[in-house]
Amino acid sequence: MTLTNQPEHEMREKIGLFRYGLIADVINLPPGTSGIYEKLRDKAAKEHDIPGTQRRHVAAETLRDWLKKYRKGGFDALLPKRRNDLGHSRSLPQEIADVLLVIKEECPDYSVKLVIDEARKEGLVPSGLQLPHSTVHRLLHRHGLMEKRDEQGSTKDRRRFAYANAGQLWMSDVMHGPAVIADGRRKRKTYLIAMIDDATRVVPHAAFCFAENTQAFLPVFKQAVMRRGVCERLYVDNGAVYRSHQLALVCARLAIALIHARPYQPQGKGKIERYFRTVRMQLLPVLGREDLGSLEALNRRFWAWVEGEYHQSPHRGLDGETPLDRWAQCAGSVRHVEPSQDLDALFLWEAKRKVKSDRTVSLDGVLYEVAPELVRQTITLRYDPAAPRTKPLQVFYKGERHDDAKVLDAYANCFVKRERPTGNLTASAPAQTPPDGLSLSRFEDEADEEEK
Repeated sequence: MTLTNQPEHEMREKIGLFRYGLIADVINLPPGTSGIYEKLRDKAAKEHDIPGTQRRHVAAETLRDWLKKYRKGGFDALLPKRRNDLGHSRSLPQEIADVLLVIKEECPDYSVKLVIDEARKEGLVPSGLQLPHSTVHRLLHRHGLMEKRDEQGSTKDRRRFAYANAGQLWMSDVMHGPAVIADGRRKRKTYLIAMIDDATRVVPHAAFCFAENTQAFLPVFKQAVMRRGVCERLYVDNGAVYRSHQLALVCARLAIALIHARPYQPQGKGKIERYFRTVRMQLLPVLGREDLGSLEALNRRFWAWVEGEYHQSPHRGLDGETPLDRWAQCAGSVRHVEPSQDLDALFLWEAKRKVKSDRTVSLDGVLYEVAPELVRQTITLRYDPAAPRTKPLQVFYKGERHDDAKVLDAYANCFVKRERPTGNLTASAPAQTPPDGLSLSRFEDEADEEEK
């Protein structure tokens, strides 16, 4: 067995997410439901890329044990116990794997060698990191990127599907939107990040944003959960926003099965693609100059159309019913966030930083001060990207919460007494002299206290 050189808590999270992925489709089934153990045995019969080990199979009883642990203690119960021995793993770091996948998706005709060469040419891979051809090939093959595209059609068995109850499946995707005035001066392109409920065609939430990254997606997802409850499954494509580590953690902690579509097979997302077509045909052509005056104005006009027209219009796919009527009929089983769960904390953004010798870390050009015991350690900062930068940041080290990081006040630190080693002063110790502009009495008081 081999482990990666990532911090221990990162490997624990990766293992926890792997375990969750194997049981995600059965965690919402009531205990005792017929067919659960058969599904677990089917999973046990398949090969898996297990983080931190060269083993390829997981026993059905192990899967059953993980399911019991999740039902009892949630996602944290799936995390392996901490260990002191850290080794090295043959698996690629997640951020490097994401880079290779993006390159292959953008250039599907690239060979494995060209993918590796492109990543190194762009400076996206550390010079000392080895990228074995076989390892990269397995990564691309595992995500379906090494299969040849069939230009003449396919004989695969594709079937129309529809879930019975609201919240059983949400689809999410991104549509290119119109340009709007930003900062009162120049125009900027927008992206419509949307979610749609498969059974009812209700839009839990959607919004035009200036980016299509994870930082833009998570607030939209959070609003959807607050408005329409927690879905059982979230069906997405393989874009970088949907492959982010933070989104995987959010889904795991909310007991949502995150399902990625196979590359070059968009047929399964037909419902949200039809919704985007409706937006392009019915909303975008009637937008006026005032609607494109700002991002806020565009979103106000968009939601007036969603609630006033789209949700009120009969849908042929719903047998002539409106989305809101169908939602009212089958929304009784929708799961809502538990009162004990802090939804705001769950959607906080994460960033890793190494603490400097002066106890500071930098985030978006702002210096923050942390506890002295974290000097020279790599910590995780959790924060709300939309909050003012003067707000303290949550600090985690090896998975444990520490004192919040506060904005550095360099001037105030001039008057803060430093922590000094205990012990008697020697006779040869130089006399303390105050720097220019500081009170002499303060230094005299410090000397008196040290003598005592």
